[in-house]
Amino acid sequence: MKNITLLILSFLTVACGTGSIEKNISNGNFDSAISKSISKLSTNKDAKSKQEYVYLLQDAYAKANKRDLTLSKRLAKEANAVNFEKVYNLYLGLQARQDKINRILPLKLLKEGKNATFATDDYSDEIISSKNGLSGYLYANSMKLLESNNKVDLRLAYDDLKYLDQLNPNYLDVRKKIDEAQFRGTDFVHVYTKNETNMVIPIRLQEDLLNFSTYGLNDKWTLYHNNKQNNITYDFGLLVNFRQINISADQSKEKEFVKEKLIKDGTKTLLNDNGNAVKDSLGNPIQVDNFKTVRVNIYEFRQFKSVQITAKIDYIDYNSKQLIETFPIASEYIFENIYATFNGDKKACETDYYTFFDKRAVSFPSSEQMIFDSGEDLKAKLKSIITQNRFRK
Repeated sequence: MKNITLLILSFLTVACGTGSIEKNISNGNFDSAISKSISKLSTNKDAKSKQEYVYLLQDAYAKANKRDLTLSKRLAKEANAVNFEKVYNLYLGLQARQDKINRILPLKLLKEGKNATFATDDYSDEIISSKNGLSGYLYANSMKLLESNNKVDLRLAYDDLKYLDQLNPNYLDVRKKIDEAQFRGTDFVHVYTKNETNMVIPIRLQEDLLNFSTYGLNDKWTLYHNNKQNNITYDFGLLVNFRQINISADQSKEKEFVKEKLIKDGTKTLLNDNGNAVKDSLGNPIQVDNFKTVRVNIYEFRQFKSVQITAKIDYIDYNSKQLIETFPIASEYIFENIYATFNGDKKACETDYYTFFDKRAVSFPSSEQMIFDSGEDLKAKLKSIITQNRFRK
């Protein structure tokens, strides 16, 4: 009975496995069926229980090859240059499929008493011929695209040339043409500032704000320059236009307040209502925590100064000489220093307030320093605007 159960379970397991492969074959997913069959045959491939997978592998392999060879011959007859890539990939697939099968051979057909056969061929000539045809097509198409001044066409030329260089390294002057396509397909953006406020913008803030190498925004097709280069025609301008700067006066405020707290102060003998010591079962006086109220007068001083900067970011198309879009931007930087002195027991206030007792008054920053210190916030907001709003969609 046990052997019969095991036999049934084994049959069901094989049936489930083969069912999935048979479905792939019937749906035309031959390579998936091949991969699943090879996976099943990766261990104990000559076992009787694996025979069904050998037959399925033969069937899927034959049908896949027939389909691909038929299609490749039809495409070749069409003599259309755009088919070179399809033909090339078909022959690569035929070769790869054949190599995959060869790695698991030989496979036995136990009933027939022979090895399973899989048709093989040398596809080298077809691969080389189709690759050369594809290379010629890619090069010719790229040269045509390079005749255009449209950035999209130039970027398509770049993609084709990069593919060609991977396919056929050092093909004609392809490396030189790749550099040309990338340079001409790149958007160059001139970044500069304008000051419409009645305040002096620190030079170091302008330099730091326009140092786009720290932003990490340059990408494959966009380069930002804060200094124009003579050999480059700029496509766009990015203007950081300072509109208003408000700086508060130096402010110093002080306040006095009292804190009280009940704190533990050693222990004391527990007394009853008659004033006598309460004792434990051994006759010893019971000790309890002793608490006392402490008080402190705190004199707090607050130094405060703020700057608010409003600006706008203009995107300008240099080709059409039109304003593309404007984005408002605002930043605030606050200088604050809080320090305190006390009279009494400082334990009456929270421990996290102690740090203020260690501080002292400091000099207020200059207006120029305040404007410069707002720079990091301005840079972060400027980067966010550019990241979310590229010049070319």
